[in-house]
Amino acid sequence: SLAGFGNLMQDVLWCFSQVKGTIDIGVTEADIISTVEFNHTGELLATGDKGGRVVIFQREQESKNQPHRRGEYNVYSTFQSHEPEFDYLKSLEIEEKINKIRWLPQQNAAYFLLSTNDKTVKLWKVSERDKRPEGYNLKDEDGRLRDPSMITTLRVPVLRPMDLMVEATPRRVFANAHTYHINSISVNSDYETYMSADDLRINLWHFEITNQSFNIVDIKPANMEELTEVITAAEFHPHHCNTFVYSSSKGTIRLCDMRTSALCDRHAKFFEEPEDPSNRSFFSEIISSISDVKFSHSGRYIMTRDYLTVKVWDLNMENRPIETYQVHDYLRSKLCSLYENDCIFDKFECVWNGSDSVIMTGSYNNFFRMFDRNTKRDVTLEASRENSKPRAILKPRKVCVGGKRRKDEISVDSLDFSKKILHTAWHPSENIIAVAATNNLYIFQDKVN
Repeated sequence: SLAGFGNLMQDVLWCFSQVKGTIDIGVTEADIISTVEFNHTGELLATGDKGGRVVIFQREQESKNQPHRRGEYNVYSTFQSHEPEFDYLKSLEIEEKINKIRWLPQQNAAYFLLSTNDKTVKLWKVSERDKRPEGYNLKDEDGRLRDPSMITTLRVPVLRPMDLMVEATPRRVFANAHTYHINSISVNSDYETYMSADDLRINLWHFEITNQSFNIVDIKPANMEELTEVITAAEFHPHHCNTFVYSSSKGTIRLCDMRTSALCDRHAKFFEEPEDPSNRSFFSEIISSISDVKFSHSGRYIMTRDYLTVKVWDLNMENRPIETYQVHDYLRSKLCSLYENDCIFDKFECVWNGSDSVIMTGSYNNFFRMFDRNTKRDVTLEASRENSKPRAILKPRKVCVGGKRRKDEISVDSLDFSKKILHTAWHPSENIIAVAATNNLYIFQDKVN
């Protein structure tokens, strides 16, 4: 089953509608969705989970008989990408959890995607097969070898139609290059290379070379006791193959140019906003850590997500962001309890819509937030089974902070912090979004008039 969302209404708030249901991928710890990603056309949507599985959904063609089933997404392929491993040298278990998935642009009938866990990146080929060869000379129809002495005639093998089968095969395995946990992978615009980033290093890979990578960033100090920050996310520029950015736990963003030197330890630009002394607290360093960084499709802006805000930076202005959006500022008074239950370390992602005019990110209580950069309007919506009846309109939610609570508001003390939207994705050209809420995937699309 699936879900849909409604488009931005010009008069009031937005009305994300047309809920088509949810895709329930299970109930165990292994079924918790850990990444969501549309491919470049938006026809496919991939999810990875903590059990190391990748599930790919394909958009159906529009039906004239059932126009309300406007391009629903149904399961296309499911495969096990990573298995649990054990590092015997360090006596460490390596989880099978999929940290990130990145699609490659489609060049032929097959699809290619990268998936990574903490240590190993794999390149997968997903292809369709609807014909099978028959009429072998050395084998019978069951695949068993025939007695050569019994072969008296020469047959020409032919291809026979068969039921469509989708195959996922690993084409490359990029391993043994990261000491720390991989948090990001990003495909370069030259489509020949990609980078993988862990806490202290970023490596550059060529798709055809699996046994070696080139270290382009290394922030590991000679003495680990002097370590003050770690890399939290990294991404290539969408158009310039020599440029990339990476963010840190100190709330800073560095833009690097690979043309200046082989090792990009010296950044080309450094983005940081001075801290407001009035907001200084024990938790300042923790909540300023950037959990996600994304280039806009145009390549002109960078969006970053920290614990309480989403910021948009202009590449030509390093000293402060041009836009700051409060995601859940009402949690500022709850930081102590959020620290105690470890929620303060949650890593929320953020995404642009296809035209870079709207941004989206997640929050708690299965809320997700959208901000219109042009009108400065924002809306809070909820992804839950209770309000996700097919083709229903999602109603904006409001959080009440103290005082009297209105009928349609929810008290900040009633928020469920175990329900969180960490992973979201936006269709590259249409108003279709995917929201991962624990082990459920919600897909919303704009209202059908």
